[in-house]
Amino acid sequence: MKATRMASAWFLMAAMAALAPATARAAAAAVPWRFGVMADTQWTCGTDPSGQNLNAVSVEIINQINPQFIAAGVKFVIQVGDLTQHGSNIEIQARAKAAQSLLDAGIGFFPMRGNHETYAMPTNSNGYGIPQFRESFPQTRGLTNTFGASHFNSPAADNNNLDGLSYAFDYGADSNNARFVVIDNWVTPDRQATFGDIIHYGCTFGDQQAWIGEQLDQTTRGTTHAFVLSHQPLMAENHQDTPFGGNAATNPAMQNAFIASLQCNNVRYYICGHDHIHQRSLIASPDGHSCVEEIIGVSDSSKFYTPKRIDDPGWAGQKTREVPLSQEMKTVGYYIYTVDGPRLTVDYYSDDHGGWGSDKDYPVAATGGAFTNLATPAFRFVKKETFGYSLNGQAFLVGQGESYTAVADRAPHGEAYGESYKGTTARILAGVNGSTNRDYNGRPLVREIDTGWAPSLQTSDVLTLWGLSDLGANRTDTYVLSMSYDPAATSMPAIQAGTFGLVARATRDGNWVNAVDLNAGGSPSFVLDAWNQKYALGTCGVDTNTSTAWAVVNHAGDFAVGSFPHTAK
Repeated sequence: MKATRMASAWFLMAAMAALAPATARAAAAAVPWRFGVMADTQWTCGTDPSGQNLNAVSVEIINQINPQFIAAGVKFVIQVGDLTQHGSNIEIQARAKAAQSLLDAGIGFFPMRGNHETYAMPTNSNGYGIPQFRESFPQTRGLTNTFGASHFNSPAADNNNLDGLSYAFDYGADSNNARFVVIDNWVTPDRQATFGDIIHYGCTFGDQQAWIGEQLDQTTRGTTHAFVLSHQPLMAENHQDTPFGGNAATNPAMQNAFIASLQCNNVRYYICGHDHIHQRSLIASPDGHSCVEEIIGVSDSSKFYTPKRIDDPGWAGQKTREVPLSQEMKTVGYYIYTVDGPRLTVDYYSDDHGGWGSDKDYPVAATGGAFTNLATPAFRFVKKETFGYSLNGQAFLVGQGESYTAVADRAPHGEAYGESYKGTTARILAGVNGSTNRDYNGRPLVREIDTGWAPSLQTSDVLTLWGLSDLGANRTDTYVLSMSYDPAATSMPAIQAGTFGLVARATRDGNWVNAVDLNAGGSPSFVLDAWNQKYALGTCGVDTNTSTAWAVVNHAGDFAVGSFPHTAK
């Protein structure tokens, strides 16, 4: 199925507009830094044999995730709401205590309320959790435990009741920094509206839109990246409530204004929770003029949800505005975001077992057999997916069975983001999206292929490719990548000796090797010729007529053109 038919022409156009390169700004070279994201941490089981998950907080899960953040060297962690099950004062205090190991390690912790923080009984017995939230988490107002975050700001709407609930802050050095905008739309003592029996709204996204737009304005905010985070998805998989009201059709004008404010300010990701599932999707605005990639956080709770049918009337016919990219259900995990100048990479980790039961049946034994008396298992977290974007790159939607040959990009010329570029061109010459993965509802998962550029090596700029593999796979489809090089900075004897060509970064510290050496399978060989479709996996070459190097590979990551230490075997 072709991409234009797969997503409809208007949606694809909106997606590409949303992912157009930003205006570059010159500044100092970037030093990469990381932040973590985790989602809902309710403990919902009636009994707890460990005695650790008291006060309806999944402390035993948190205690296994915090060390992962510490080991990764993140600067701070954001949790996207539902800190507790019932929102009582003692539960909020318990969640703050569970974050102490991060603070002790010099790592910030920035939470937000979810709908469960409004549930303390009797109704409004603790001000919908607001006084205790502010007392337990003074960092959301920039008062303490900020660990380098700055420029804290909250909207003045709702008689300042949103102080420290909705908030924005910045982190990072010039040209390598980001603004984080956290939006709380939950009930406050001065603003109350109810959907059904459990969703209690307060100051809406529309009420806060002026502040949101002001914080995101890329002409004045002074940061390279910006991220928007809230508890509810714009369009979930199980829950049908949204930040705009009871279902995805509610308040379309408010939705249009919000999603447009993200797109026009180069905000690529809307990060949320609520659905207890790992889900990445492109979400279009109701008017079809804007879109954003939504990342729903995987569960860190004893509770998991199953997606509702696409034809369920609760979706109000709005699921046509969604293009699903990735999905994993019934597992526990977390996210590491790496900010590197204009480039942003996300590593998603979850436990290697998965398939956990939910609520009173959580968790099933690791053997898949009898229940283990509701004991929290020892998780083994593994990387399941790496995705990302670059403000100096592009994005391409490739449906299943489609060719990758539409993927082509060129690095900037001259100085951009404080980095020097040669203007290298890159193109995928051959390869097909061979994925057959589908989501729970049977929809084919679409691949979003993103490109990005880093400062030049001697002979070419550095290309990053994201999005070429399925979740859980450590290999991509076989494809042919070609990149241009600067012939004036090239040694012809090295080319003739087969020690020059397409190289790939083998390690984070910059160890570059022949790109085909990182393949799984194939027979490495070098030819001094243009690429031809007869060449199999492992073949690499240089075309001196066009000053390009190419290779037949089955991995993604960072690529460039240069010398490597040995001839392809």
